[in-house]
Amino acid sequence: MDLRPRAVRDLLAHLGRLPGVGPRSARRLVEYLLTCPEEEVEAFAQSLARLRGSVRLCSTCFLLTEEDPCPVCADPGRDRTTILVVEDPTTAWSVEGTGEYRGLYHALLGHLSPLHGVGPEDLTIERLLERVGEGGVREVILATNPTVEGETTALFIARRLEPLGVEVSRPASGIPVGGEVGSVDQVTLAQALQLRRQV
Repeated sequence: MDLRPRAVRDLLAHLGRLPGVGPRSARRLVEYLLTCPEEEVEAFAQSLARLRGSVRLCSTCFLLTEEDPCPVCADPGRDRTTILVVEDPTTAWSVEGTGEYRGLYHALLGHLSPLHGVGPEDLTIERLLERVGEGGVREVILATNPTVEGETTALFIARRLEPLGVEVSRPASGIPVGGEVGSVDQVTLAQALQLRRQV
């Protein structure tokens, strides 16, 4: 007989679907939520509701934002001659944390993966080419993940950028092959950006 109340079972099922949360972690989270002050649970629930209601993609660079354009695109103090291309919008959070990059961003919203049916039209590559084609951009840093798919995506974009006459670079070594840019520590990421290489 399952002694857990239905509300507990439902929450465990939802938490178990989150990346990196197994049954044991889900149980610990539920136990915490059952014993913490009620106001904290209510604030947590409101944060979850606001997350989907107020966060959207910037129409220019596709970073996650509550305003459109996002704070980076709207900031006149940013270096508008450089665009750093990432696969996922959340990777920009790690890059900003280094304090080393002052240019603009562009999130692809994924990577090329023919085996999974993801082609160039499924990403924001065309919008990136439009932004570069509008003029003013001198360098595009392709900070896709150092995986087979990430490297393939970077190579595809580099070839598409060739006729536009901009410098194309990749972050330097220090990011492990098969890893994700967003999970690299800030010191390594800062060095990789400083020592980037041309493609």
